[in-house]
Amino acid sequence: MGHRKYSAPRRGSIAFRPRARAKSLEARVRTWPQMVGEKSTLLGFAGFKVGSIHVLTIDDREKTPNFGKQLMNAATVIATPPVKIIGVRGYRKDNYGQHAIFDAYAKDLPKEMSRKVEIKQAEDALAKAGAKVGGASSVMAIASITPSAVGIPQKKPFVFELAVSGKDAKAQFEYVKGVLGKEIKASDILQLGQNVDVFGITRGKGIEGPITRFGVKRKQHKSRKSVRAVGTLGPISPAVVMYTVARQGQRGFHQRTEYNKRILIMSNAEKEGAINPKGGFKHFGIVKGDYVVVRGSVPGVPKRLVKMRHPIRNIPKKVAEPKVLEVIVE
Repeated sequence: MGHRKYSAPRRGSIAFRPRARAKSLEARVRTWPQMVGEKSTLLGFAGFKVGSIHVLTIDDREKTPNFGKQLMNAATVIATPPVKIIGVRGYRKDNYGQHAIFDAYAKDLPKEMSRKVEIKQAEDALAKAGAKVGGASSVMAIASITPSAVGIPQKKPFVFELAVSGKDAKAQFEYVKGVLGKEIKASDILQLGQNVDVFGITRGKGIEGPITRFGVKRKQHKSRKSVRAVGTLGPISPAVVMYTVARQGQRGFHQRTEYNKRILIMSNAEKEGAINPKGGFKHFGIVKGDYVVVRGSVPGVPKRLVKMRHPIRNIPKKVAEPKVLEVIVE
């Protein structure tokens, strides 16, 4: 900043590096909350983004200026078809990380599973897995969700892991063993009024310059021939452009996590069809099954897979159901 009279803040957060395209359309959940309770349950769910609506509620946040008043909330509809538990996996943790020590899968797998992966296992795989549970530090449920269940013309299912709560690995294994091969609904895992963390892949924007990508200021028109370029790439020595310098490149199609999205509505479109606008949602169509409405925005475009997790930050002591006055579908 030797050429400046005043200092200036850096443009663009380094926390979002690398700003590269996501490797997959399916977001990864790397961390799960540590919930130790009497009853074991799954700690996450998945669905497909539908579109945006507005929900009129009564603000029930105490000690806020709007407490007790009407509040217009921008919200997002997520179609949540049942998730099928197709397997169980145990992990052992050491100084070098986690290592899978056993896998066991259900006998009757969906026929479209062969499009994703070929699963071959012995008949006594579940019994062998039960003998190894004592050496496991955690147990994960292997789940699958089919896009065609919500009207998306994709036959290949998504397969991912969901963490399980419980006092120890044995309790987690017994829970997954009990639901192996069964379908689980969103209402069995999520609760109306609770907060969830949402994982998704954002909308892709393609290649963008440093002005749009990082928010760098445009130069004065008299300064140089270029206006939408960075003023300097760095000092003359060392003769290296640092990674912190704003450059052109990929914008969008990144994995992002949205924390503490409150569930405003959980219902089924067959019971209450008011959620569907006339002609259906743009770029999605008509919601036919179970759906969840969360407050705020959700990363990604319609029809894209969205993963939800029990909150990991600022967990409230009690969950209160929101007071919904009206649902405004445009």
